[in-house]
Parts: sequence; structure tokens; C-alpha cells
Amino acid sequence: MSLECAGESVTHSKTSARRMRLHRARRQKALRCVTVELREREIDALVAKKLLPCGSRGDNAAIRKALYSYLDGSLGRSL
Repeated sequence: MSLECAGESVTHSKTSARRMRLHRARRQKALRCVTVELREREIDALVAKKLLPCGSRGDNAAIRKALYSYLDGSLGRSL
């Protein structure tokens, strides 16, 4: 086994361990991770509701935060 192969397996096990830690942390908080596709008009609605600044339309982290705010407001915060 070459040194490169050993390095790849260490990197793989580190990423696997990190992914499992995140999974366990989400499960402990009763959270699920899902991918959601948004239409431009849905992003426009977040801007219109002042949940997303107009200049942040291309910022996925800002869109995620705005969507969380929308869901919290319409569905209520879970206990």
C-alpha cells in the first residue's frame, strides 16, 4: 500500500466520521436534512416579505436563513 492510498483512506474516514457526527447531532435535535429546490418567484416572495435582502438573492446561506424564518413564522417553532 502506498503512502498516497493511506492518506486517502484517512481523509475518507475523517469525512465519514464528521458526516456521522452531524447526523447524530441532527437526530438528537429531532432535525432532518433535506434538499429543497426553490423557484425564482419563491425567492422573490421571500424578498417581498422582507425575509431576504434583495442583494442576497444569490447567497444560499441567506436564502436558507430566510426560508427558516418563513417556516418558523408560518408553522411556528417546534418545542
